[in-house]
Amino acid sequence: MTARSALRRYMLVSFLTWLPLGLAMAAQVLLMTERGLGLAEIGLATTVFSIVTVSLELPTGGLADVLGRRVVLAASAVFTVAGLALMSVSTTLGMFMVGSVLKGVARALSSGPATSWYVDTLHGIEGRDADLKPGLARGGAMEAVALCAGVLAGGVLPLLVPPSLILPLAAPSLLGAVAAAVLLLVVMLALPEPAHRRRTLSSVLREVPVTVAGGIRLAAGRALLRRLMMVAAATGAVLMAIELLTPGRLAELAGTAEEGSLAYAVVAALGFAGSAMGSALVPRVARLAGGSAGGAVAGTVLAALSVGALAATAGLDGLPGTLSAALAYVVLFVGVSLTGVLCLELTHKTVTAAERTTVTSTSSIALQSGGTLANLTLGALAAQAGLAAAWGVVAVVMLASALLFVRMPAPTGSSPARALPARSGSG
Repeated sequence: MTARSALRRYMLVSFLTWLPLGLAMAAQVLLMTERGLGLAEIGLATTVFSIVTVSLELPTGGLADVLGRRVVLAASAVFTVAGLALMSVSTTLGMFMVGSVLKGVARALSSGPATSWYVDTLHGIEGRDADLKPGLARGGAMEAVALCAGVLAGGVLPLLVPPSLILPLAAPSLLGAVAAAVLLLVVMLALPEPAHRRRTLSSVLREVPVTVAGGIRLAAGRALLRRLMMVAAATGAVLMAIELLTPGRLAELAGTAEEGSLAYAVVAALGFAGSAMGSALVPRVARLAGGSAGGAVAGTVLAALSVGALAATAGLDGLPGTLSAALAYVVLFVGVSLTGVLCLELTHKTVTAAERTTVTSTSSIALQSGGTLANLTLGALAAQAGLAAAWGVVAVVMLASALLFVRMPAPTGSSPARALPARSGSG
């Protein structure tokens, strides 16, 4: 296999991994409402998904490092098919919660193996000093493109499906299950992996906890990884702030909840497009900024400034308020994408194949933990002090996280990356 062939396969798998989720995203809440669930029950089903995902991040990451990337990705596709198919026919809270469990398992299984497969494959072809930025950037761009295309298609599909065939709001989830089945075929046929030594069930059960513990020790004991985990937590807080506060802001600007929902769907699609743009710009920004750390600082500052713009324009009404919010939303995702891809590159340069997926799962937990903390605090802060105050706090947190890249230790096991001089921390 050539490096170009590996990249094409990685990009295809990245696209197909996120397409089912994008398709189901737009109509998910409306489907549950149509089937009789109240807001509290919908929130419960969503919480179940989050709990399952966080609980299984590390074990499934360890499983991928022990058993191999392809088998775990294939299992993720199977769980995605089952979860989305069940969601499309669910009629009770219990059925939706089971669907959330299945989707949570799928999400945890899919966190990291595809990227680890690409990095391992590229290292096998070009050596440990292979430049990861272009491939990781294109993979991130394909994920964003999949979400953008999926959320738009999932939003339009219910308008096109005859009610006599299927409940229109169930069609996006059903189509997402079909897309996940395509992912399963592609993973099985297009991701060759070096043979792993044959293991018994008991050996696997012994090795996964050891791998997980080793990954945690590595993330906690290596200065570069500790800093990257804190950056991930700050990013999670920003993303949760946007997800939590933007829909209500757009509904207020649009005048009605229905129009606000449509506005949010359009803005979300634009945000995913911004994320794709940010991923595509990664190699150029890193080169102009003098290295990966400098590029990550640029993305972090850009994200912080865009959230600050949301705070500054929180008092605008009508079309000016909507346009300013949409522009800030897009720019935010450009910045977050830049930082995320470069942090991913630094992470993969610091670990070996044996712990690669476990450590990236640890980063995912850090991101979700930051989001959980924001979820518990920002709603109350916005209710008491206003949206501007909540967004202002998040902007400060994100801007402060840029300091974590100052004098960042060089990744081990590869050519040292240029670290930023101390004076760059002020910008």
